[in-house]
Amino acid sequence: MNPDTAGLDLDRAWDLHPQVSVRPEPFGALLYHFGTRKLSFLKDRKLLTVVQGLADAPTARAACLAAGLEDAELPRYGRALSVLVRSSMVVGRTS
Repeated sequence: MNPDTAGLDLDRAWDLHPQVSVRPEPFGALLYHFGTRKLSFLKDRKLLTVVQGLADAPTARAACLAAGLEDAELPRYGRALSVLVRSSMVVGRTS
């Protein structure tokens, strides 16, 4: 596991939590978790593309690359995804 991603395994499958709603905005997006009532702001359109692509990608790395990220950007986006995991917005895929 890459320490730069603070615990997020980019080679694992991840999904939005089923109770999370995504509302795209000009600055990025708002994520609202109906279970925890937490609100998160995505201030990066590429991160929004990654988050929206998680469900269709076999891994987080694949979602990042499909969003057009370069290898050098992966640690930064991995850290951003790990924050979303810690806030229960993103969860590990179970199936």
